[in-house]
Amino acid sequence: MEIFKKGVFLFVLTSLSAFTTQAQTVHSLIPQPTTLKEVPGTFSLTPELRISSSPAFTGAAKLWSEQSFGKALTVSPLSGNQSGLAQVIFEQKKATNPADSDAESYQLRIEANRIHLTAATVAGAQRGVQTLLQLADLQPDPRQLPGLNLTDAPRFGYRGMHLDVSRHFFDLDFVKRYIDLMALYKFNTFHWHLTDGAGWRLEIEKYPALTQRAAWRTHRTWKEWWASPRRYSREGDPNAYGGYYTQDEARELVAYAARRGITVIPEIEMPGHSEEVLAVYPHLSCSGEPYANSEFCLGNDSTFTFLEDVLTEVLDIFPSKYIHIGGDEASTKAWKKCPKCQRRIKEHNLADEHALQSYAVRRMDQFLEKKGRKMIGWDEILHGDTPEAPLAEGATVMSWRGESGGIAAAQKGHDVIMTPGGYVYFDSYQANPTTQPEAIGGFLPLKKVYGYEPIPKELTPTQAKHVLGAQANIWTEYVPTMEHLEYMVFPRLLALSEVVWSDSSARDWPGFQRRLQDHYLLLQRRNVNYYRPGVDLEILANFQPNEWAARVEFRSEQYQPEIRYTLDGSEPTARSSRYAGPFSVKESASIKAALYRDGAAIGPVAALPVDFHKAFGKPITYGIRYTNSYPAQGDGTLVNGNRGSFTYGDQQWLGFEGIDMDVTIDLEKVQPLQEVQIGLMQLTGPGVYMPRYVEVSLSQDGKTFSAPVRVERTVPESVNSLVIKDVTVPLDGQSARYIRIFAKNNKGYMFADEIRVH
Repeated sequence: MEIFKKGVFLFVLTSLSAFTTQAQTVHSLIPQPTTLKEVPGTFSLTPELRISSSPAFTGAAKLWSEQSFGKALTVSPLSGNQSGLAQVIFEQKKATNPADSDAESYQLRIEANRIHLTAATVAGAQRGVQTLLQLADLQPDPRQLPGLNLTDAPRFGYRGMHLDVSRHFFDLDFVKRYIDLMALYKFNTFHWHLTDGAGWRLEIEKYPALTQRAAWRTHRTWKEWWASPRRYSREGDPNAYGGYYTQDEARELVAYAARRGITVIPEIEMPGHSEEVLAVYPHLSCSGEPYANSEFCLGNDSTFTFLEDVLTEVLDIFPSKYIHIGGDEASTKAWKKCPKCQRRIKEHNLADEHALQSYAVRRMDQFLEKKGRKMIGWDEILHGDTPEAPLAEGATVMSWRGESGGIAAAQKGHDVIMTPGGYVYFDSYQANPTTQPEAIGGFLPLKKVYGYEPIPKELTPTQAKHVLGAQANIWTEYVPTMEHLEYMVFPRLLALSEVVWSDSSARDWPGFQRRLQDHYLLLQRRNVNYYRPGVDLEILANFQPNEWAARVEFRSEQYQPEIRYTLDGSEPTARSSRYAGPFSVKESASIKAALYRDGAAIGPVAALPVDFHKAFGKPITYGIRYTNSYPAQGDGTLVNGNRGSFTYGDQQWLGFEGIDMDVTIDLEKVQPLQEVQIGLMQLTGPGVYMPRYVEVSLSQDGKTFSAPVRVERTVPESVNSLVIKDVTVPLDGQSARYIRIFAKNNKGYMFADEIRVH
C-alpha cells in the first residue's frame, strides 16, 4: 500500500505547523450545528472533574469520560445544587415539541467552569457526547475546550454508512473503529453487508456449513478469486481466505454500536448473490448442483424454510427495526428453465419471473412483519410491483441505481433511503485514476458528495416525507485492507455527514472546505489513513463558439492554493503569473500551470492546449448515433473545443456502446489539411476500450470520398490502467471541405472527447 504512505510525513509536519499558527474556532465542527455562538471562557478537562447526570444519561456520561480520559470516571446523580468545582452536567429535559428531530436534538453550553449538555432522549445525549469528543480533537490542546453555546438537531432520521465484509473480511476491532468514526460525525445507522457470493460472514447455528465452508474461498483478493473457477474452501485449510463473526461477536458489536447511538442493520442477500450458499447447500438451487447457480430456487419450499431459519437466528442477534434482504441483480435465467419455479408462477397466477421474485420478496416481508420487523431491499424489489401484486406496504426501498427507484417508491407511498451510485458509492475513484490504487470505476470527488441533495425535485412535499435519509456504500472488491478502506471513505464521509445532518440552507462548500482543514488534525490524531488532498492541478477550458473565446479555469484540491501559470508553453516558475480566477483567451495557447508554496513547486506541471482548430464549432453529422446514456453535450460535443477529463462522466466524453463511430464534419470551405486528431480513452475495468482502428477519408463535395487513411490501435487490451490518448491521422496537405472519421468499436464502450483538425 505504498501509494497511501507517500508524502504523509511531510504533510503531517506542514499541517501541524499550520495549527500552531492559526487560531482555532469552534466553527470547525462537522456537521454544521443548527446554531452556534462563541461565549467567553475556556473549560479545562482534568480527571478531577465532577460529573453528574440524569439517570437516563449515565451511560452517555460514562462513554464521554472513557473516551476523554481513557477510563470511566465516577458519574454522580444529578442534584439541585450544581455549584462549586468545575463540572460536567448531563441533564434530561422534556421535549419542547413532538417533532421527529427532538429524538436526536440536544443543547450544549461550555463555560469556564461548566459543561452543560441537555437533551430529551438518550440519542440526543449521545449526539452531544460526540460533539464534545470532536471539539476536543479539533483544538491544539485537546484538554482545553472553547466556550460556546449551541443547539443542534438532524435533518434526516436515517443517516447511514455501509460496509461490505463479504468481498473482504474485516475483523471485529476494525468494525468497532469504523463505528467510532461514524458516531463522531453523527451517523446513526450501520448497514452490515454480511453475505454475498464472495463469502458468508455470520455464524448460523442451524447451518454450520455456512461458516465451515461458505465463509472461505481459494484466493485472498476478490479479483484473483473472480478470475479463477470461484471455488470455496474449508475452515482450517492452509490456503483458505475468509472469516466470519460468531453470534457472540455480532452481539458484542450491536451493543458497542448502541452505546454510541448507532443501529446495526444486517443484510442477508436473497434471492441472488448467493453462490456461496448454493455451493454448500445445492438442493436450494434450481439445478441441484453446486457452482451452477447464483439464485435460490423460488419454486422450492426448502428455500423459504432455509431463509426463515437463517432470519430467525439473525433476528435474535440484531434488535434493529429494519432487516435488509438484498434483492438486487438477480438473474431470471435459471427460473425460466426450472419446473418448480414455473409451477410456482402458474399456481400463483404470476405474470413472469420478475413477478416470481416479487412473490418471494412479499413472502419474506410477511415473515419479518410477523416478527415485528420491517424489510429493506435494494430498488430491484420494485420489480413485479403491480396493483395485482403490490410490494408490501411496510417495505423500504434503498435506491442505488440512480434516484429513479427511490422516486418511484416514494410516489407509491413507500419509505425510501437514497444511496445513488453517482453520489455516495465510496468505492469510486476520488481523483485521477492514474494517481490512485485500482478501483471499480466511476469518479466521486469530495465536492460532488457534498453537493448531493437526497430529496429529488420530482417529489411533492408529501412524497418527500417518505425519504428517510441517505447512506454511503463501500463495496470492497478492490479494497482488501483496513488502510485502503479508510483511504476510500475519508474524508468523503465528512461531506456526507453534513448532507444528512445539517439543514440544506446551511450547506456552504467554501465554509465546509475551511472547516475541513481543521479536521485533518483530528484524523491524524486518530491515525485514520484518509485520502490526502492532491497536488495535481486540473485545467479546464470552456469554449464559447459565439465569442470565439475559451474561459480558462484551474482547479485544485488544496485549500486556497497558490497557482502560477504561463500561456506560451514555457514552464511556470515562482515568478509566473499568479492565478486569481477564471480568464478568457481568444487565440490558441499552450497553458502550463503548477502549485506553489513558499516559492517552491509542490506538484507536477499541468498542461492543456487551447486549440481553435479548423473543425471548431463546425457542423457535424452522425452516420451512427451515439449511446443515449452518454450523450455528453449532444451532437456538437466532438467539435466544441473542450477536452474531457479523466472521467467519462464529465459530460465531455461522447459514448458509443457496442457500436462504431461514424461522423462527418463540414469545414464549410475547401482548405489544405495536415492532420486529424481524436481524443480517446481506455479503462478496461468498467469496459471502456480503444477502437480497433481509426479511419479518415476526405471529400470536396460531401458525396465522393477518398480512400480512407487508417491508423491501427496502439494500446493493447491488456493495459488495464486509465489511458487517454490522441490518435493522429496524417493528411499531408490534402485539400478538402468534408472529413469523415470512422472508429471501429473493439468491444464494450468507446469514448471520444474532441476531433481536432489542423
